[in-house]
Amino acid sequence: MCIRALKGRLGQDTRPKGRRTRRFGTDDRGDQCYSASMPVHIYAHLSWTTFARTPLIDERVAEFLCRFLLEEAARHRARAIEIGVVRDHVHMLIELPAAFDVPRMVQGLKGASARLANRDGYAGHTPLQWAQGYDLRSVGVEQLRRVAEYVREQQRRHGELRPSGPV
Repeated sequence: MCIRALKGRLGQDTRPKGRRTRRFGTDDRGDQCYSASMPVHIYAHLSWTTFARTPLIDERVAEFLCRFLLEEAARHRARAIEIGVVRDHVHMLIELPAAFDVPRMVQGLKGASARLANRDGYAGHTPLQWAQGYDLRSVGVEQLRRVAEYVREQQRRHGELRPSGPV
């Protein structure tokens, strides 16, 4: 059994109801078939700012954030491809799992990072606080290299030296 690739017209269901895909290749009639276990790659550019865009991120906090965000993303089964940290905001290029909960992941990245940075003394006398909200944009495979360069170049674009780069 297989799904015929894009054979139906708009408004018609191209997948026969109740059938599952089991193999990749072509069926007896030469129609293209797809496996149910094809890999799924979802890439996204995630960014957020400090509270009131106050420059709260110094070198020590930035180093902590790079380590923490890498581990926290992995805890949510996401893969951090690039991380860019500057004085008042953070950029991440991430690969998301096929099934994911974006608000929960961002809550972990933002909330837990501020809580730990403040608790463990990375933030010093000025507590790290994030602004409400975030920006998450999907990234196509052809855009990956350009977005990775954009995230990596944050320190140069903002004229600051902060840990950035491939992870």
